[in-house]
Amino acid sequence: MAIDQAPQKLTFQAILSEEVNWQPFAAFPPSARLAVLVCNPSQPGPYVTRVKIPAGIKLMPHRHPEDRVYTVISGTFYIGLGDEFDAAKLHPYPPGSVVVLPGNTSHFHWAKSGEYITQISANGPLGMEYIHANDDPRKSAS
Repeated sequence: MAIDQAPQKLTFQAILSEEVNWQPFAAFPPSARLAVLVCNPSQPGPYVTRVKIPAGIKLMPHRHPEDRVYTVISGTFYIGLGDEFDAAKLHPYPPGSVVVLPGNTSHFHWAKSGEYITQISANGPLGMEYIHANDDPRKSAS
């Protein structure tokens, strides 16, 4: 590993829920939000983010190169596996659930029953590739 790609060092910190800084994320639909909690997900090393998806929003089939562990903070997290969005493949996970998603696993989400918030723990760098290019909000924004 090159010097400039050294893993980030963790330091003691505490983040209260009211301090979470929700931001738009180019790879998400416009109303979805991402909050970076621990470290920089674009760099090598551990990171923790949260994702807030409003009611009715779908994240179409995509994959991440990194292994991820999702913890459902609030709402019901509906996730399905596969290269095509298929509501019949969605499984609901209530608050407190932990979902392990191996890297490069095609999946999709739907805020089917209302807003949900998940927390993601992984080792960066974060990547997100939509299975179908026309589903990628970054493509339609350009």
